[in-house]
Amino acid sequence: MSRPIYIFQSGRLARKANTVYFENGEGVKRYIPVENTSEIYLFGEIDLNKEALEFFAKNEIILHFFNYYEYYVGSFYPREHYNSGYMIVKQVEHYLNPQKRLMLAKRFVEGAGANIQKVLSYYLRRGADVSSQLKVVADLVKNIDDQPDVPKLMALEGKMHETYYEAFPKIVEQEEFELKRRTRRPPKDSINALVSFANSLVYSSVLSSIYKTHLDPRIGFLHESNFRSFSLNLDVAEIFKPIIADRAVFSAINKQIIDTADFEKRLNGIYLNESGAKKFVQVFDEKLQSTLNYKKIKRNVSYKTLIRLELYKLEKHFMGEDIYRPFVAEW
Repeated sequence: MSRPIYIFQSGRLARKANTVYFENGEGVKRYIPVENTSEIYLFGEIDLNKEALEFFAKNEIILHFFNYYEYYVGSFYPREHYNSGYMIVKQVEHYLNPQKRLMLAKRFVEGAGANIQKVLSYYLRRGADVSSQLKVVADLVKNIDDQPDVPKLMALEGKMHETYYEAFPKIVEQEEFELKRRTRRPPKDSINALVSFANSLVYSSVLSSIYKTHLDPRIGFLHESNFRSFSLNLDVAEIFKPIIADRAVFSAINKQIIDTADFEKRLNGIYLNESGAKKFVQVFDEKLQSTLNYKKIKRNVSYKTLIRLELYKLEKHFMGEDIYRPFVAEW
């Protein structure tokens, strides 16, 4: 099974015959096992040439670029190898039809809300006093189908997440990681830096999975399709952020894998340093590769595979073979 590779140092990616390697500033080379690599996450300053990009494209490897502040910058998205005019037509058809678009947007929010409840219930069973937040989120989820349009649906989703974040201080066991208020650009404290970084990793992971399907990442339903960015990966990521990103954040903090020494102040915000980013990526990747029993297909699958299966469900929905229902964790 192919795995992602994470590169934190600065250096260059170059091709040599039928392989590629990363060379850091000290001249140390690390060859990349192309046949086992699904995507590469680049956090340092990287030089690469057209020959290397052509090789990555030939081997269907996506490159995800992050800047000095761990913000996602963009991706080298090789020419789609699963082009399907029929699927694009169907996807656009569902976007242009207000009822069909709203229905899908509601299912993404429904999946997010259901998995938020699963996370809160999990920690409630372990002694965290999150019952009030759990009740509010449950009530909001009941109102999803009553929303008349996407903007009002997104407003409801905003309230749902706001309530969810109120539970973080009761789940996180380290006082120095207390979430007082969700801040993004820039994150104002360590916990916000972790949450933003984890979310970016989920967005990129979903984008990589979309590449292996016939779907077009530019056509989203909850998040507006525009001229500048992908949006379908943001939609699908809403379902998986609570059970992948947030669980990884809680695990990294509560197991004391991450501490305050893993952050630094840059300009007006707080960000993970290289050591902290490496530690968290390891926790995140372990979560992504961990398996769970998926009753729908009656076998164990990794969370990474689960994302791909979710996309296949969307394909079937667009083709009229099945009605899309979001994945909800069963633990």
